[in-house]
Amino acid sequence: MRHYGHLAPAQRRALFHREPAEFGPASPVRTLGVALGATLYCPATRPRLAADVRRQAASGVVSMVLCLEDSISDAEVTGAEENLVRQLRRLHRECAVADLPLLFVRVRTPEQITGLTGRLGPAAELLSGYVVPKFTAASGPAFLEALTGAEVMSGRRLLAMPVLESPELLHLETRAEGLAAAARVIEKYRDRIPAVRLGVTDFCAAYGLRRSPDMTAYDVHIVASVIADVVNVFGRADGTGFTVTGPVWEYFRAQERMFKPQLRRSPFSGRAEELRARLIEHDMDGLLQEIELDRANGLLGKTCIHPSHVAPVHALSVVTHEEFSDAADILATGPSGGGVLRSAYTNKMNEVKPHRAWAERTMLRAEVFGVARDGVDFVDLLAAGIG
Repeated sequence: MRHYGHLAPAQRRALFHREPAEFGPASPVRTLGVALGATLYCPATRPRLAADVRRQAASGVVSMVLCLEDSISDAEVTGAEENLVRQLRRLHRECAVADLPLLFVRVRTPEQITGLTGRLGPAAELLSGYVVPKFTAASGPAFLEALTGAEVMSGRRLLAMPVLESPELLHLETRAEGLAAAARVIEKYRDRIPAVRLGVTDFCAAYGLRRSPDMTAYDVHIVASVIADVVNVFGRADGTGFTVTGPVWEYFRAQERMFKPQLRRSPFSGRAEELRARLIEHDMDGLLQEIELDRANGLLGKTCIHPSHVAPVHALSVVTHEEFSDAADILATGPSGGGVLRSAYTNKMNEVKPHRAWAERTMLRAEVFGVARDGVDFVDLLAAGIG
C-alpha cells in the first residue's frame, strides 16, 4: 500500500517531486507509526463491515480501527465480536492483505485479544494489531502480555497502540508519575508499538467539557497542557520517543457558527474557491487548523471518525518541496557538521545542529507521504484526495 495509491500514476507524477513509498504490515514499526496518517475508526457492529473496509481502502484510507469499545454499547459487545469475526473471515476469502488498510481492533479486555485471534484463525493474517484503551501502568501490562500470547497463537507479529485517556494521566497530582510509569511499561514493548494515541474526548469528559467546531483542542487549556506533557514524555527526539497521534475531530456536519471561518481565501483564489466553501460548510476549516497545530506540537497522524476527515489529514502530511529542500541541506552536512545555512528558498536560516532532528523526522515523513512538487500546495493535494 502507499499514500495516494488510489490516484492514477499520471496524477501522482503531476503532484509529487518524490512519490510516497510503499509500506505494509511487515514494515519497520517506526515507519508504520509515521505512515498511519488518518486512522479511521469504525464500529464493529456495522453489518457491511467488510464492504466498508474495501471501500475505504479504494478511497485512500491506509489505517483503520474496528472498534469494540466506546463506539458500541455494553449490550452490543457479543454481537459485535461475532460480526467482526464473520466479516474479517469474509475479507480474508475475498481480498489480499496488500489490498486492505492496516487493520487494528480496539478491544475492551485483554482476553479479547487472545480470544479474537483464536476465533479468526487464518483470517488473523489481516490484522496488524490491537488498540489498547485507557492505557496506564496498572492496566497496560495485561493487554501487552495478551498480545504476546496472540502472536504465539497466530505465528506472526502483532502490534499494539496504547491510548492515553485515563483521568490519572490528566489530573495534575498524578499526571507526571502516571505518564512516566506508562512510558516504562511501553518501553519494554518498543518493537511492537507503532504509535501512542491520545484520547482527548475522555480527557474532556473528566471535566465535563466539549470543544465547539470553532475551537481546536489547543484552545481547551486543560487538554493542551496534557498534550504538551504527553509529547514531553513520549515524543522526544533522542531515540526514546514514539509517534504520538493527534486527537479526534468530532464534527462532520454544518454547525451554527459564532466566529469567522479560519481558512484564508488567498490559497484557494481563482482555482478552488468552491472547495473552500465546501470545507467551511462542513466545519473542515477547524479541522485543518487543528492538524497544523498537531504537527507544530509534535503530533503526527490523527484519529478520525468520518471518511471526509481523511483527505485533509493526508494533504497536510505531505512534505512540501521547501521542507524537503531545507531538510536535505541540513542532513547533507553530515552528523558532525554544524553552522548556519541560508535556505535555498532564501527566506530562513537552517541551523544545522538544532534542526537535525527535525530534518530526520521530515525525511521519514517524506518517505511515506511523499514530497510535493515545487508549486504544488495542500489545496492541490486536498482537491486530488477528495476527488
